[in-house]
Amino acid sequence: MSIDEIYAATGIDRWFLDNIREIVEMERELVAELQGNGGVHVTDDRCLPAGETAAAAQPNGGQDGIAGPVKPPLETGGCGLSNHGAGTGQARAGNKLNHYSYEADGPHETALAPGGASDQKTAGACRENGKDAARPLDRLSPATLYRAKQYGFSDRQLAHLAGTDELAVRRYRLQQGVKAAFKLVDTCAAEFEAYTPYFYSTYERENEVAPATGKKVMILGGGPNRIGQGIEFDYCCVQAAYALKEAGYQVIMVNCNPETVSTDYDTSDRLYFEPLTLEDVLNICDLEKPHGVILQFGGQTPLKLARALEKEGIPILGTSPASIDLAEDREKFSALLKGLGLRQPASGTCVTVEEAKRIAGAIGYPVLVRPSYVLGGRAMEVVYDEESLADYMTRAVAVSSERPVLIDKFLEGAIEVDVDAISDGRTTIIGGVMEHIEEAGIHSGDSACSLPPFGLAEGHIEEMKRQARLLARELHVVGLLNIQFAVENGHVYVLEVNPRASRTIPFVSKATGIPLARLATRVMLGASLEELGLTQEVTPRHIAVKEAVFPFIKFPGVDIILGPEMRSTGEVMGIDHSFGMAFAKSQLAAGTPLPLQGTVLLTVADRDKEALLPVARGFAELGFKLLATPGTAHFLKEHGLAVKVVHKIGKGRPNIVDHIKNGDIDLVINTPIGKGPKYDEYHLRRQSITHNVPIITTIRGALAALEGISVLRRGGMRVKSLQEYMQSAGVS
Repeated sequence: MSIDEIYAATGIDRWFLDNIREIVEMERELVAELQGNGGVHVTDDRCLPAGETAAAAQPNGGQDGIAGPVKPPLETGGCGLSNHGAGTGQARAGNKLNHYSYEADGPHETALAPGGASDQKTAGACRENGKDAARPLDRLSPATLYRAKQYGFSDRQLAHLAGTDELAVRRYRLQQGVKAAFKLVDTCAAEFEAYTPYFYSTYERENEVAPATGKKVMILGGGPNRIGQGIEFDYCCVQAAYALKEAGYQVIMVNCNPETVSTDYDTSDRLYFEPLTLEDVLNICDLEKPHGVILQFGGQTPLKLARALEKEGIPILGTSPASIDLAEDREKFSALLKGLGLRQPASGTCVTVEEAKRIAGAIGYPVLVRPSYVLGGRAMEVVYDEESLADYMTRAVAVSSERPVLIDKFLEGAIEVDVDAISDGRTTIIGGVMEHIEEAGIHSGDSACSLPPFGLAEGHIEEMKRQARLLARELHVVGLLNIQFAVENGHVYVLEVNPRASRTIPFVSKATGIPLARLATRVMLGASLEELGLTQEVTPRHIAVKEAVFPFIKFPGVDIILGPEMRSTGEVMGIDHSFGMAFAKSQLAAGTPLPLQGTVLLTVADRDKEALLPVARGFAELGFKLLATPGTAHFLKEHGLAVKVVHKIGKGRPNIVDHIKNGDIDLVINTPIGKGPKYDEYHLRRQSITHNVPIITTIRGALAALEGISVLRRGGMRVKSLQEYMQSAGVS
């Protein structure tokens, strides 16, 4: 292999730990046990610093390369967040390779000081090129600009140095003839000609890649897997690639995660291993000039590029960027719902602490607060008082500082429901209605759910379907649509609308046998649902339960209580002809099999004690021994149940933790008392995880477990293939 054929491949793990609040507040250090909760992403380039900075420049990573942030570090209060590290403080988590920071030496002179470069030569080169590039665009020579690009400086970084915006740098760069060149990854080690269509960009004079011929469509993938955006979206991208090939299109895939099927060499006709940034996507579009770009399937990351790509003249297939933005713009969307006569929790938007206090006071506590355009419920919290709200505003605004914070009335005790649908712009077909098993307030990605619903009134189900069709029409949806509803006191509320593929699309597709992502791709190309043979909803005769999988065992010190901020890193599915058995299978698949006998520890908040009664009675009727902390035990005894009292920590021995360590307890049912973890509760939950004792933290979850155990004890588990379930449902 000649020196001209050498390139550097840079891979970086992702630690998206800000979704797990306690880790944010702890010292982030890597240990011998695997803790990465995001897939590695890889970039290729001709020189190491360029590869490093491209790898660090992934969306949702908080920076635009190792050479520093776009803006000065944004301190975020107690979370300790800043834009210095790749991901969320990855440099501090051990990835010293990626930690560069700015040192301002003057109004137009900024040095780039490495915080641990791969070698001093690379560090010095980055520093010098940063100084050279820190000037207004009209004083930036083509040679200096070219050298900065060779060392991996992104357009956004250069825009910050020049005091302008990213697209201005792009226009100036192209005017000066500084363009990205594309190279072929030589998978044959120069032994013979490589035909693998696998490309990367760099800044050199020679471009090795000619644009593909014929009709071609570009798919933007999801980038690194992480909390909130995982292989669910990669599944959709792969299904889209298959559908495009069947329709006679060349498939261009843009993604950077080598762990995904979308980056397999035979999934697409062409693969660009590039970061999913506006600059890199536009560079590929400059070369390929695709018929259209699909960004519905990669999750929130590509969706953020919709408006900017459209402004640059890139054709977006499917739902328009205007409709996407309408669904995200809280004020416009609220006006749309009001015009349609649909209910929505009282809400408002704010950018200051005083605005937030005023809106929350008018709505009434508790409220749900979150930034706009966030991933996996990032920085979303239920806030119970003004003090907590003020604290939240100082921490959360930096997460999405270009968008306002959203404040909604929190519907305590409501039942949440996800509805997935597909529309061709004229006809909308419901893909699936999923009832969450946990109560409202838990992120949809963390909540178990059942398809079809197991406890909702038929009238509520039909009303949600009606509203889904209505919203699809008003938003001019072409492709997939996800709506999150809540049912409270007999009323249906719209919580959120996402005109894109949701993380439940693979689950719904496998539960119903309908390939929604494939069909949505054909719809984006202009086919009607009638032409594709989908004219009515498919409701399976079996029950499918999705359960989340969590990484808590990997993080000692982290409380396991769930909330509106997503924490799960995977999911499983259980199928059967009864809800109880499907739920039991899902728990077994998630690694927490339900016990068939033994002792149940009960310790719940006062607000949950009345609802706990049928749960406790059910376990007693099945022959389980009941153990409870003093307050819960007193309540249950008053209602005629035989309960043994167990000491809290510091109130005598053996206490609740002793019983868990001794193997005396087979199942724990514990609901949190209030804001923040209490000492006893926290240690109870942590010891349950450490000693592999199943623990349930919601009453609805406990009822589902009770039903699962009852069914298991009556008949044992039955096994059928997915194909057999589909055949019995009449799906070919």
